[in-house]
Amino acid sequence: MNRYEIHAVLREQRDTVPSPVTIYRVLRRHQLNRRTPAMREEKRRIIKDKLGELGHVDLHQLPRDTFLAPPPVAAYIVSLIDSCSRLAWAEVLTSKKALPVMFKTLKMINTLNVTYGIAFQEILSDNGAEFASRNTPQEHPFEAMLLELGIKHRYTRPYRPQTNGKIERFWRTLDEDVIEGATFDNLDHFANELFEYLIYYNNHRPHQALAGQTPKAFAATKTTAIQSAN
Repeated sequence: MNRYEIHAVLREQRDTVPSPVTIYRVLRRHQLNRRTPAMREEKRRIIKDKLGELGHVDLHQLPRDTFLAPPPVAAYIVSLIDSCSRLAWAEVLTSKKALPVMFKTLKMINTLNVTYGIAFQEILSDNGAEFASRNTPQEHPFEAMLLELGIKHRYTRPYRPQTNGKIERFWRTLDEDVIEGATFDNLDHFANELFEYLIYYNNHRPHQALAGQTPKAFAATKTTAIQSAN
């Protein structure tokens, strides 16, 4: 068990529990924080080297004070990022139900494929109701869409936010570059700004994890290397 899982178990048994950070310090003091072979294997599976080998998808709620004229209902962003190249796309929606999330995700899959040549083999999501069904995945809009496209659906483990860490980092980047300190007239205004930012993010913004390359340039380098090898 990791610090998040231990924290969750303790919360069910006690009124006062230490934070995950404190739990980690105790584990480290007793040399219990090292990865087991099974944990190392899980991390290895998360690190993907081929374009489209793994996509990360997630939903993010927008603060209402983001807008001068807030929408009458909650507003969300759903985003999809390629694990290898960090190429990403995002769409705005006003419902987190499975059907609209499915349609927006399908649009993102097609956009990344047509624009950048990304063809996803697997997509990783959390177990939220908009993404997953415990009993009948073939009847769930999101799950059925992936089945139809031949894309394997993988799920994050509970209390393991690092499993979907690449898209969590994308959310932080989006917050820092677009949302924090900004106010948009309305949802359409934000959607237009988001579109322009995604072009900048993919095509022009250097990425530290890609040795200063842009996601688009990194993907092109990968594609050229594969073609040369063949």
